[in-house]
Amino acid sequence: MVRSPLTPQQRAAGRRLGAYLRDARGERKAADVAHAASISPETLRKIETGRLSTPAFTTVAALAAVLEIRLDELARICR
Repeated sequence: MVRSPLTPQQRAAGRRLGAYLRDARGERKAADVAHAASISPETLRKIETGRLSTPAFTTVAALAAVLEIRLDELARICR
């Protein structure tokens, strides 16, 4: 099965999500946040830079829990 290319809107939403998560992380080290969320630091970097525009829900939920962000707030950012 071939995945369809992302639309410009999906890529823009991914960049907004990444920027929001990066701001929420603040001064905390990416490696510490990634470890707490049980993801790799590289995955977190890809999300924060928008290179991973559509991360898995479980990944977003784990980051939201670690960063103490409500999921409905992240959903609003991605609209």
